Amino acid sequence: MKVPFFRPDLPEEEIQEVVDTLRSGWLTTGPKVKRFEQEFASAVGARHAIGLNSCTAALHLGVHSLGLGPGQAVLVPTMTMAATAEVIRYEGAVPILVDCDPHTLNLDLEDAERKVRALHRGELPESLGSDLQLVGIVPVHVGGQMLDLEALEGFARRHSLWIVEDAAHAFPAAWRSTASSPWRRCGENTAAVTCFSFYANKTITTGEGGMAVTDDDELAARIRLLSLHGLSADAWGRFSGTGSWDYRIVAPGYKYNLSDIAGALGIHQLARAEALKEKRAERASEYLAALAEVEELELPVILENRLHSWHLFLI
Repeated sequence: MKVPFFRPDLPEEEIQEVVDTLRSGWLTTGPKVKRFEQEFASAVGARHAIGLNSCTAALHLGVHSLGLGPGQAVLVPTMTMAATAEVIRYEGAVPILVDCDPHTLNLDLEDAERKVRALHRGELPESLGSDLQLVGIVPVHVGGQMLDLEALEGFARRHSLWIVEDAAHAFPAAWRSTASSPWRRCGENTAAVTCFSFYANKTITTGEGGMAVTDDDELAARIRLLSLHGLSADAWGRFSGTGSWDYRIVAPGYKYNLSDIAGALGIHQLARAEALKEKRAERASEYLAALAEVEELELPVILENRLHSWHLFLI
């Protein structure tokens, strides 16, 4: 069986939107990023969306803005990209690895409970350090199928943990507790900060790029501030005449902003997100049917009450 490779599908109108940006004279963060942010926030049901140059940047600003620092620890899954754990190290904190469910490959909350007990009893490896304070958890929706949010949120409440959601695989995806419950979109107040990726192989792409979404006004303001060197006013405001030329650097920030070139592509990709997801779902159905009789393979488990984004078909 021939296995096709997902290449970004870029119709002419998307190419022309990028060309329009190139001709506009405004290439960095500007009006097209603002529009992309507003439309993305609406698409996932969030109050705020901040365009960034990667999901890694979103994860980093999320944990940083929540005050993560040395002497603290965060639970992260073993099945993930390095970024999920390395942003914890950026802040001098310790990632504690949690095993994954063997069927879904998502973080196993039973093992997370074991890790919490081991931490409290001082049974974790000495190399992790002593007297660590567990403050958060960074779940990953592996392949695009969401964890049980009810169980995740209950776990976080019991242990007084914040949640920063690595949703690099999970747009557009959703979860509900029962067949009669309303759908809850990934990013719809599903974490303190939810972090998305628009890398070239994702459902929608800006080439490179990411988004941090949150319902918390203060977190949103801090993430936006830190995304561009801690400047008190962004470049669009200073140079478009909508803001003051004067600015201050009020925090030691980062160079994580998204460009208007990327935002121009994102606007059109976002408008086609459902169609692009359905194309992936159709391909997944073909794989499931074609491979159903191959005893040597364990195919993806599709859970009830999930809308799967099918970023990956894991076997």
